[in-house]
Amino acid sequence: MSVRVWPALQEAADRVDELVSALPEPGSRLPEERAELTAAKDAARALRTRFLQTHVDAVYDRLTAGGAEGLRIAELVAAAAAEFPALAPTAGQLAADRGRRQADKEGYEIDQGIFLRAVLDSPRAGAHLLDTMLRPTARALRLLPEFIRTGVLETASVRVERRDGTAYLTMCRDDCLNAEDDQQVDDMETAVDLALLDPGVRVGVLRGGTMTHPRYRGRRVFSAGINLKSLHAGDISLVGFLLRRELGYLHKLVRGIRTEDAPWHARTVEKPWVAAVETFAIGGGAQLLLVFDHVLAASDAYLSLPAAREGIVPGAANFRLGRHTGPRIARQVILQGRRLRAAEPDARLLIDEVVEPEEIDAAVARAVDRLRGPAVVPNRRMLNLAEEPVDEFRRYMAEFALQQALRLYGEDVVEKVGRFAEKARAR
Repeated sequence: MSVRVWPALQEAADRVDELVSALPEPGSRLPEERAELTAAKDAARALRTRFLQTHVDAVYDRLTAGGAEGLRIAELVAAAAAEFPALAPTAGQLAADRGRRQADKEGYEIDQGIFLRAVLDSPRAGAHLLDTMLRPTARALRLLPEFIRTGVLETASVRVERRDGTAYLTMCRDDCLNAEDDQQVDDMETAVDLALLDPGVRVGVLRGGTMTHPRYRGRRVFSAGINLKSLHAGDISLVGFLLRRELGYLHKLVRGIRTEDAPWHARTVEKPWVAAVETFAIGGGAQLLLVFDHVLAASDAYLSLPAAREGIVPGAANFRLGRHTGPRIARQVILQGRRLRAAEPDARLLIDEVVEPEEIDAAVARAVDRLRGPAVVPNRRMLNLAEEPVDEFRRYMAEFALQQALRLYGEDVVEKVGRFAEKARAR
């Protein structure tokens, strides 16, 4: 690309690569070495940002054949790295970082965040990417015939069972109280895809499975949020977890799935969703509730969003929570870590129905029955259109892509997840 910024960007990116090759491993660098590399990275990132502000649509068209090809975010950043190595980290650079603890990584995901912020901020490229992310995954399409035949899917972290026209999704990572990682995101998107694609399913239900953890043995737990142990180990990725989660299965819960089987009068296949919370919904678990049509909770359950305390951004909760609670409570929950117990009045802004723990099954059945009506889907579509306009979501996710990438490598985050991992090892 013959523009003035491009040669300077290539030179700056090459300088970063030279320093990384010449310096010791990240955990062994002296303060002055770290400072020199940080300055070089900052210079390249400033030029990368300037270039993309002007040329992102041209870059996106080059990578997607003018929009004729739909590339999911992982495919898109890989294609960008292959075609324009100065714009995104290469496969080799990412492979070198893989397996390192979060504290010892080079921070290449920040460069992915810069690239994806520019793409999502573009009305044309961003809309095309969001549309692509609403399409079913290859894994789901491969599993669909067998699921339609049997009505059952078992994955490492999610079980799906179709009964009487309802898809029951159960999160079953009892080793970590349903804390989320890359594997869980992949399994959840597969499960949501199957529920939306299966013509025999009219309503979806999400619950936590029964735990074997000594403290919660025999009890259902909805979700403990992000897996901090995996984050410390460097196994929580910006693209494969944090962005795929929001643009993939969570957005599909809101908008439905893009498929050739969608009716002529709708762009997607949508279905209503019920969530049932037992014990707690922490972090990402609480974020999930914001996209469901009906939320049930046991009277002894609680919700919390401790992301600010952990040092990260709680997904799209900053975008959605205030719509439910108003701005003051949203700030209390997100910025100050306020915990909402299901039985308190403010929690009813997020929970439709609170019942005694032994009554959850019956309450789920009643909610499913209410959401089977033929007018439910068109009305939920209109509600979501009014409450969460897709362009506003796109702009939020553009900024989230970069801010969350920066937070992943914040010194406070690295320190906190390190302390968490040490406590977990000591137990």
